Amino acid sequence: MAPTRPLLVLTCGSLALALALGIRQDFGLLLAPMAADTGWSLAGLAFGLAVQQLVWGVAQPLVGALADVKGPRIVVAGGGAAFVAGLLLMGFGGSLPLFQLGAGLFIGTALAAVGFSVVLGTVARAAPEARRSLYLGLASAGGSFGMFAFVPLGQGLIGGLGWQGALLALALTALAIPVLALALGGPPPAHRTLPGGGLGQALRAASRHDGFWLLTAGFFVCGFHVAFISVHLPGYVAACGLAPEIGAWSLALVGLFNVAGSLVAGQLGGRHRPKFLLSGIYFARGLVLLAFLLSAKTPAVTLAFAAAMGFLWLSTVPLTTGVVAGIFGPTYVSTLFGLVFLGHQIGAFLGAWAGGLSVEWLGSYDAVWWASVALAFFAALVHLPIRDARLPQSAAGAA
Repeated sequence: MAPTRPLLVLTCGSLALALALGIRQDFGLLLAPMAADTGWSLAGLAFGLAVQQLVWGVAQPLVGALADVKGPRIVVAGGGAAFVAGLLLMGFGGSLPLFQLGAGLFIGTALAAVGFSVVLGTVARAAPEARRSLYLGLASAGGSFGMFAFVPLGQGLIGGLGWQGALLALALTALAIPVLALALGGPPPAHRTLPGGGLGQALRAASRHDGFWLLTAGFFVCGFHVAFISVHLPGYVAACGLAPEIGAWSLALVGLFNVAGSLVAGQLGGRHRPKFLLSGIYFARGLVLLAFLLSAKTPAVTLAFAAAMGFLWLSTVPLTTGVVAGIFGPTYVSTLFGLVFLGHQIGAFLGAWAGGLSVEWLGSYDAVWWASVALAFFAALVHLPIRDARLPQSAAGAA
């Protein structure tokens, strides 16, 4: 492989991921103006975003397998087209069911195609093995930077153009994704890392490995946290009497500090066992969430919470991908990480929807915040017994 090839894949993959995750980060800012302008319920809008998380998760292993077999270029390009269509439906469909269709089915499928499983799987295959963890951290940081950059951009678009104009501008921006996909390559070369060689063998080996299921359980918690906070933090901040700008800057800080967290995780993952790093990240999340709940909700406290959570936000992704690649090898990492990511998105579905239901049924977000604390400490524990050694070929055959 030419020495520039891994860097080209890393650069274009990171930019595509930054666009996808950055645009998605603006959705939480759209809920309040959309609800006020259309009269649609907060729970109905939140349900559309919750369905998005679930569709993202269900589609992830399917598009991951397609990328492993047919190559990432066609998958990411198709995801970019679906992104544009979904944003237009959200903005101009004219009804809550069409908003839910665009936000849920179209954007959910697009995020699967342009998301972590396909992009990080492509980067993992292209990267030199000795630098794989670093490359995964850099790609995750690229996506994180998009989350930071698009929040003030989205806030400005909503203020200047209204929520419909903002969605149109974001749709035009998403047209860059299919162009970036051209650099990601076609079908990978046929080679084997497991006896029997095929995708079916890799799936059987994973299904019989207890660490695979423990990793999925931990990633469920990550999804719950990420979706609940990204969708409902602006609303929670407003309910606490703070200015809307604090909610927007909180989401921006999550994205900014996520860049640092992803880079640090990528570096540390090459030196230490990722499962222990993951356990520490979730334990730290629990402490940060608990401290935030017990503190007065001032602008400084809220921004400090966002920065701390941002550092711990998607630092789990390169480490989780690294555990999957470390146990099963890189050939089918897009598919296998996609299955783990399905657990993440089931958690995300529940986190996004639970926030809306908690407000409508209980009048506040408190129950979901406390559930988030308990889940963080649960995730810290389940990573400890994972058997993360590379699965021998003989063991893979017998699984």
